[in-house]
Amino acid sequence: MHGELRSALCLACGARTRWEEDLSDGPPCPACTAAGALRPDIVWFGEMPYEMDRIDRALIGADLFGSIGTSGAVYPAAGYVQTARYGGARTLEINLEPSLGSAYFHESRTGRAGGLVPAWVEEVLAARA
Repeated sequence: MHGELRSALCLACGARTRWEEDLSDGPPCPACTAAGALRPDIVWFGEMPYEMDRIDRALIGADLFGSIGTSGAVYPAAGYVQTARYGGARTLEINLEPSLGSAYFHESRTGRAGGLVPAWVEEVLAARA
């Protein structure tokens, strides 16, 4: 969804390359040799995340959706709960405080994830046993 820090994306040809060196000196792209066209292969704010079609299919096909520790303010991820519900998933939010999208969840639990998540996992496993 967000890319990978140890990868470079060529703005000239679209190639993704394993990369662990500094990009600030404008190295050439290994695929097309364009100089200065490589950037970190990560999604910046305002850019569309990778694999959105695959993510939407997974959300629509899910029977359970959990959101843990988010403000619920950054889209498109903030809308995942609505997509999951549209597909019929039961939804749960776990957060220190209610997010901006709490009203979209079937259930919202507030508190520390370190305690709430293990308890939720136990509930889910017990219900499916």
